[in-house]
Amino acid sequence: MAAPEERDLTQEQTEKLLQFQDLTGIESMDQCRHTLEQHNWNIEAAVQDRLNEQEGVPSVFNPPPSRPLQVNTADHRIYSYVVSRPQPRGLLGWGYYLIMLPFRFTYYTILDIFREQSLKVRTDQLQRCICTACCFVALEPDCILRFDGPLTGDSPPLAAKPVALCRNLYKLAHSVCTTALNDAKRELRFLLVYLHGDDHQDSDEFCRNTLCAPEVISLINTRMLFWACSTNKPEGYRVSQALRENTYPFLAMIMLKDRRMTVVGRLEGLIQPDDLINQLTFIMDANQTYLVSERLEREERNQTQVLRQQQDEAYLASLRADQEKERKKREERERKRRKEEEVQQQKLAEERRRRNLQEEKERKLECLPPEPSPDDPESVKIIFKLPNDSRVERRFHFSQSLTVIHDFLFSLKESPEKFQIEANFPRRVLPCLPSEEWPNPPTLQEAGLSHTEVLFVQDLTDE
Repeated sequence: MAAPEERDLTQEQTEKLLQFQDLTGIESMDQCRHTLEQHNWNIEAAVQDRLNEQEGVPSVFNPPPSRPLQVNTADHRIYSYVVSRPQPRGLLGWGYYLIMLPFRFTYYTILDIFREQSLKVRTDQLQRCICTACCFVALEPDCILRFDGPLTGDSPPLAAKPVALCRNLYKLAHSVCTTALNDAKRELRFLLVYLHGDDHQDSDEFCRNTLCAPEVISLINTRMLFWACSTNKPEGYRVSQALRENTYPFLAMIMLKDRRMTVVGRLEGLIQPDDLINQLTFIMDANQTYLVSERLEREERNQTQVLRQQQDEAYLASLRADQEKERKKREERERKRRKEEEVQQQKLAEERRRRNLQEEKERKLECLPPEPSPDDPESVKIIFKLPNDSRVERRFHFSQSLTVIHDFLFSLKESPEKFQIEANFPRRVLPCLPSEEWPNPPTLQEAGLSHTEVLFVQDLTDE
């Protein structure tokens, strides 16, 4: 049975929903569906947007709050280069300007209409050039295109209206200038910012003839990062408020200087390719020492950090070695302690055993029947030969059990703890204790003892 949120979906949408959940690992099916619906059920765009969010890039549907651009524009050493349009001079110049004014107005009006129609024809080409996951531009150097906002239903909005510049020119995903500044700061590179004035008469010519010139493209690709945006877009307007350009086209060179992202050069007006290259090269050469100094400082900081890390690792290794030694010492002390406790317990157990044995001997001695007199005809004189070669003599009654003999010997201090009694003629072991063969040990008379006997005590303690 389908889940409640899948009941009104088509088969294709259900498959995309399950596939998107598998790719992203999102447990909530409602969240997966909401994300796909935001991207018009384009799973590739949805997955890419999800990955961008995980990497810290804001979603196109949840843009970060706008805040002032963190760029230092108050450096008194900022290099400024302005190209002004020639102004009419004299009565003849102003007369020519007024005569040509209606023709210029008609020309630019027709040109704008032509551009709008040309945009529809080139839409397919533009869609092939723009990646749906980010906003990198990869067009041929001689290609000049204009566009507004999203190109297709799957593409994220682009920041710049005219930015069809060149292959591999740097352009930021979702058109956030702050990330471009962070990249330039991290990579210690120059960042060239272009603000495009859509309605300015020189913008189109600048894009066609200057920015797309092969030598300009080569310089930008090899020596700097590039970010462009239209001032009609929110991000472009935010950057414009920070840079305060006077006219268009406007270029600003930004770099890390004195540990702050600082504007070190401003180029304004319709500048030609060769002049642009010369000005950019001059700005970079004049400020290269700051980047070199920053690289050296960063390298020194990195080396210091590496050295500190190595020292920390050495300290941790030494600490672990000391901890390991201390652990082994504790284990050795614990082992000795357990061994001493074990020896002590063995001693106590031995003492308890000896004490119990002595108590048992005393009890056996107290329970022995009295020794018959030598004149008693039913008495038996038995000489016991102990394992230590000592001899013990005592009389017993014929009617007494062999157990009495065993108890007597057991009560002796010289006798072993475990023993058996053997007769010599014939040689045999007397069954003094109960066993399977003799549950009740026989009497002395039943055992075949005579009035005088010599019995041998065999030590069985070790056995």
